[in-house]
Amino acid sequence: FNCRDEGLQLLSDPVLVEDISFAEIGKGFQKKEVTFTVDGIRVEENIKRFDVEFKNGRIDEARKLAIATANSVSGIALWPRLTLDDDTDINSRHYPDGGHQKSHWQTVLPIMSPEPVAVKGGDQIAVNFDFDVTSEVTRPPSYKISGNVVSA
Repeated sequence: FNCRDEGLQLLSDPVLVEDISFAEIGKGFQKKEVTFTVDGIRVEENIKRFDVEFKNGRIDEARKLAIATANSVSGIALWPRLTLDDDTDINSRHYPDGGHQKSHWQTVLPIMSPEPVAVKGGDQIAVNFDFDVTSEVTRPPSYKISGNVVSA
């Protein structure tokens, strides 16, 4: 997703999913479980952003679509944040809230469902990440992401 595209908004604060040390590459198979809580304030802010985005795109019933879009999840937004030393970080999104900012690294959005899943403030999105990061340079890392929504 382009950093200027308001069509991608977050439902909760970001969390660290994968921490790679290039000095220790190739840790093998790893698992991580993360739970995101849908933030009702973010949902309301997202409705406003989507409404503007959809009206600019001349989409009929922009407000109705903005409300439905802001109250749904379709994937998990992932982006890099590099820590070079104790004083130097390179962020591809605004840190720590995940807001948009200009960057050459675009946000990756693995789609988690064929159709967006309805959510509301207080719902939890439980996600399992499985990584296989090998030290073999001829074998690329593999990732599996799965999850579900737990209604509040």
